Amino acid sequence: MLIKTRGIVLKTMKYGESSIIADIYTEEKGLRKYIISGVRSQKARVRASLLQVMSLVEMVVYDREDRDLNHIKEIKSAYVYHSMPFDIRKGAIALFIAEIARKTIHDTEENPQLFDFLFETFRHLDETTAPVNNIHLHFLLELSGFLGFLPGGAHSKQTPFFDLQEGIFVADRPVHQHYLDEDFSKMVSALLHASIYSCHEIRIENVQRRKFLQYLLDYYRLHIDYLPEIHAHQVLQEVLG
Repeated sequence: MLIKTRGIVLKTMKYGESSIIADIYTEEKGLRKYIISGVRSQKARVRASLLQVMSLVEMVVYDREDRDLNHIKEIKSAYVYHSMPFDIRKGAIALFIAEIARKTIHDTEENPQLFDFLFETFRHLDETTAPVNNIHLHFLLELSGFLGFLPGGAHSKQTPFFDLQEGIFVADRPVHQHYLDEDFSKMVSALLHASIYSCHEIRIENVQRRKFLQYLLDYYRLHIDYLPEIHAHQVLQEVLG
């Protein structure tokens, strides 16, 4: 069956002499794996640039539920990045977001809200002229909602601590070690109540941002079984540091 869908390239790997296998999160079918033949040959019909990680594309694809690998009939860009390829900070953040998405999203069913969230995150990151240093933190908290462990409650005098293990704001320090102090708990609450368009207004110092990212990755590890190791944050920390 042929279907038309937008997609977000999350991973590519070489296959054979001239082909590529791509993990693409699609608007119509969720996460799908496609093989694109001859893309690395001199007479390639599909430009390799269309299949770079975080590319936003429009495709006509063959889709069969009984196959792990499907083929792409037609592909073109759905959005051309203007600033991201030339901005090392934006590029590092985008690669981090793509790695998180690839290692946490496994649904093979359509989820238009999740697709729109991912698509808009990449597009906003490219288009914004505001500081981008908090976008990856905001992304992690927003994505947690789609994955089923959005933090519950809000920081207040009555609930000043965020319990990473339980995923809620609590009145007293938990007996275990997986919780945030008041300052970092305030950051969680502030980012949860901000939009991607305003999250840059939340003041976070560089040293705090590095620690906060580690805490949020710990939060993911506590709530996702067998989460693969995340690597892009190491480059991200250096770039933003």
